[in-house]
Amino acid sequence: MAVSLASALDRWRAVPSWPRLFACYAYVPFMLLGINGCAVICVGNGLKLWQITLLLVVAICLARLAEHILPYEAEWNKSHGDAGKDVTHGFAYELSGLAGLLWLQVVALTLPWQGLWPREWPLGLQLLTAIIVTDLAVTLLHYASHHVSWLWKLHCVHHGVHRLYGFNGFVRHPLHQQLDLAVAVLPLVLLGMPFAVSVLLGLAMSVQVILQHSNVDCRLGPFRHVLAIGPTHRLHHVSWKDEGDVNFGLFFTIWDRLLGTFRASSQPLPAAGDIGLQDEPCYPQRYWAQLVLPFRTIGARSGFIRASAATRRCRIN
Repeated sequence: MAVSLASALDRWRAVPSWPRLFACYAYVPFMLLGINGCAVICVGNGLKLWQITLLLVVAICLARLAEHILPYEAEWNKSHGDAGKDVTHGFAYELSGLAGLLWLQVVALTLPWQGLWPREWPLGLQLLTAIIVTDLAVTLLHYASHHVSWLWKLHCVHHGVHRLYGFNGFVRHPLHQQLDLAVAVLPLVLLGMPFAVSVLLGLAMSVQVILQHSNVDCRLGPFRHVLAIGPTHRLHHVSWKDEGDVNFGLFFTIWDRLLGTFRASSQPLPAAGDIGLQDEPCYPQRYWAQLVLPFRTIGARSGFIRASAATRRCRIN
């Protein structure tokens, strides 16, 4: 009788709670379809930037909640002396993105033509088209940023983290972020992409970087072969020798498959202590230090970063 009762209790404890079920199976669909779907509906009824801002705040809060309900790695939910820096990066990322939207709009207003953009398509289909084209451009720039020295100096700021959680998806050097916009979004603007679609694309990219880096042990099912999130992106951030040059896609895995840089999983799986720069265990964790560091490093990238001796000795901290 006691054995039966203990077995029943064990089975009861093994049943996931509703929050855990949501984090496991519904978190990704809600972020991808729910947040972006609501944005399309809002913009379709008239663009109001406060609604887009509110949806972004909801995405950030939901990510933090899901990370505490069902963490992939509990240690990554603890501050590593980086919380203030990451929050600053988050504000800077969004302000830089807003500035990018403004200069892109200025470019659009100076064009003497309407372009080839399919404005008559439903707004959601226009957004999906923009995402697919942008994903290709971002993937190629991301790949180049791991292999061209001056690009890597800017991009390594994003890899100078010691854990993965949603908010440090915003950890980017502002100059590299503007390069992303120039390479990935400007061509679409030149084709005549409306400002409303640019705003939707900006939100989709923000939600995606949160989702890519989320510390949530979610289940993707067959979509793990298609979406560039979860296990595939964790492999991109590992500090293991010659292991991080894979999975460069932002939204999808198709471009990595065509480039031959896709890797689905690894043994062992990434865990606490496996994230960061192989040669930079003391990478600075202050915002302004990360902002100026690309202009102080000297060496070229070989395999992974080969930074200046000053950085390796952690004199900037």
